[in-house]
Amino acid sequence: MKKALVMLAALALVAAAPAAAQANNMSFFITSSPRDGGNLGGLDGADRHCQNLAYAQGFGDTEWRAYLSAMARDGQPAVNARDRIGTGPWYNFRGELIAQDVTQLHAEGVNIRKETVITERGGMVNGRGDTPNQHDILTGSNLDGTVFTGEGATACSNWTSNADGVGSARVGHFDREGGGQNPTSWNSAHDSRGCSQANLVATGGNGYFYCFAFAGNAPGGQED
Repeated sequence: MKKALVMLAALALVAAAPAAAQANNMSFFITSSPRDGGNLGGLDGADRHCQNLAYAQGFGDTEWRAYLSAMARDGQPAVNARDRIGTGPWYNFRGELIAQDVTQLHAEGVNIRKETVITERGGMVNGRGDTPNQHDILTGSNLDGTVFTGEGATACSNWTSNADGVGSARVGHFDREGGGQNPTSWNSAHDSRGCSQANLVATGGNGYFYCFAFAGNAPGGQED
């Protein structure tokens, strides 16, 4: 009887254990929740979303930036995603190295794939072949991380609109699969159908985007 109780207690501990431990240097994640279609509140609003998600996981004591580019508009210069995320290195929730620096981040062999692009909570996002497919990730960027200015692209009015008729946003495939001009690109696969949440979903996404710790390693993280 005593042995059986010990075994049951051990099984309960195994069941309660987290699927993966959170590393204390997490500095990269994909958002676990969308905002409002292409309306992210501009770049500042997107950055705040990254900051809030990181804060909830014990990583709010560093500056977080959304990997998003914005077009030149209303007298404001263009913004390149690659220029606003810091210098690296960047690690995911499990502490796996994503890229050492900005150059490696935009090189062919970057460690971005379905298994390594996880949320700030350590969860995986649906990719191609899952139901529903949510692999389209908002970036507004070219392959090299500069702002995408192709025909019809508006970066959803620089991430301030989810209305119909305001153009589209450039998206990447975090799982490096699918269709489009650059199907295996994590940051510049094709354009979205539009900027509403419904159009982002219909294209194969859910309005998610990438977040990077501006200083690279996030200090003061908590290990679970």
